[in-house]
Amino acid sequence: MLEKKSIDYEKTVLIGVINQEQNEEKVNEYLDELAFLTFTAGGEVCKRFVQRMNVPNPKTMIGSGKMLEIEAYVDEHKIGSVIFDDELSPGQQRNIEKQLRCKILDRTGLILDIFAQRAQTSYSRTQVELAQYEYLLPRLTGLWTHLERQKGGIGMRGPGETEIETDRRIVRDRITLLKKKLLKIDRQMETQRGNRGALVRVALVGYTNVGKSTLMNVVSKSDVFAENKLFATLDTTVRKVVIGNMPFLLSDTVGFIRKLPTQLVESFKSTLDEVREADLLLHVVDISHDQFEEHIDSVNKILYEIGSSDKNTIMVFNKIDQYQAETIDADDLITEKTAKHFTIEDWKKTWMQRVGNNALFISALNKENLDEFRKRVYTAVRDIHVTRFPYNNFLYPENLDEY
Repeated sequence: MLEKKSIDYEKTVLIGVINQEQNEEKVNEYLDELAFLTFTAGGEVCKRFVQRMNVPNPKTMIGSGKMLEIEAYVDEHKIGSVIFDDELSPGQQRNIEKQLRCKILDRTGLILDIFAQRAQTSYSRTQVELAQYEYLLPRLTGLWTHLERQKGGIGMRGPGETEIETDRRIVRDRITLLKKKLLKIDRQMETQRGNRGALVRVALVGYTNVGKSTLMNVVSKSDVFAENKLFATLDTTVRKVVIGNMPFLLSDTVGFIRKLPTQLVESFKSTLDEVREADLLLHVVDISHDQFEEHIDSVNKILYEIGSSDKNTIMVFNKIDQYQAETIDADDLITEKTAKHFTIEDWKKTWMQRVGNNALFISALNKENLDEFRKRVYTAVRDIHVTRFPYNNFLYPENLDEY
């Protein structure tokens, strides 16, 4: 019998900075998410370092004293990677790498690495490669020996041109080529979307790891990859779904995240086009996550940036089976009731009350309240379809129960 190989996780250290924009509590939340990203990428977090700084050090982001402390820890514990939660400038990254003598990543670089691991299709790999090259270009100094030589020989190098200048030209040429390739694929995908006919389009959107793919599998009875890791799904999956007698197209899109790299937003433009061209958005939220309200804000911000914030949207609060409110003892007269003590019924009486009929509470994994989900989605899709094709009104009953 073959023995199972244990996963060899790379030792990592995380670094966060407390400043005027993010207090200690917020930094700890970001580092929790960064730790999950690190685990997804195949890293083991050995220690976290946090420093309070009003103004970041232009050379190393953090102070010299903290750098010495980290350097000692890295040497003693043979750390493979040091990961900063905030984006580093190319100069900062080079200076830190020189002092710590190990791999230095920021949140953007880590997310790009995960995307590179997760990309399955030729299209998503092209998107990720473009984002990586655009991120790499200003960081080439001192890194040219790590680049694969993609072309060379007689006639390929100008007089007096150094290796780094050659590599910059190679990367720029590659970026141009990838953009042309994506433009061609984008036109093909636009044609495909146009060929889908008059069916109403529904898109699942939301923060990463909220259960969009699980919900997609349950509703469409398909087998979309779903895993309890960040960015389990990169490629957009479109399925034809029929609820009652109402057919529509349901697409599962890439998850969003706080501090989403601008390179990814741009390179995944066509993937986001599924959201732009959708008639109805199902905004899936992990209500069991402590920061689900901030996740909602992050998703809404990205929807606004891509011009989709005004679309008809149903809020789908998922993972109600995992939601746990902290309890307050009846005799406790000191502890003030806050959001962490709210039950789901309490939440429904807050701002969620304004969402009204456009809020659903389900568990896709345990298939709780899916009948209510199907009824609400059926009504929303029917309303869109009947508005578009009023002469088909008689084909679809107003209520799914009447079907």
